[in-house]
Amino acid sequence: MTASKLEYTQVQCTNRISATEDAIYVLGGRWTIRVMIGILGGNKRFNDLQRTVKGISAKMLSVELKKLEINQLAERKVSADQIPVIVEYLPTEYSESLKDIITVLAHWGTNHKKKITTDN
Repeated sequence: MTASKLEYTQVQCTNRISATEDAIYVLGGRWTIRVMIGILGGNKRFNDLQRTVKGISAKMLSVELKKLEINQLAERKVSADQIPVIVEYLPTEYSESLKDIITVLAHWGTNHKKKITTDN
């Protein structure tokens, strides 16, 4: 079976590149998808996320969380009625749209790793 060749007009190609660049701008940071995976796993406190995403500094995690909030991919929930105050990060309804993308990306990564380690 041969893979079908995708053919685009110049306009379609330009539009697809532009849309992909937009997605990479939001998700393309070293830590962004890793943090997003942690959040999609359920409500997480800051330290829980830092333990989940191995190697990320507190400062970088803070930057990533703010970026995800701005892009409406994470929500910061503050429970000030408790002592101590509890701050959690939750996935938004909009962030659910990333689940399939992350699943496909993880699947591709697993297959790619197998391919390059068995072909060499």
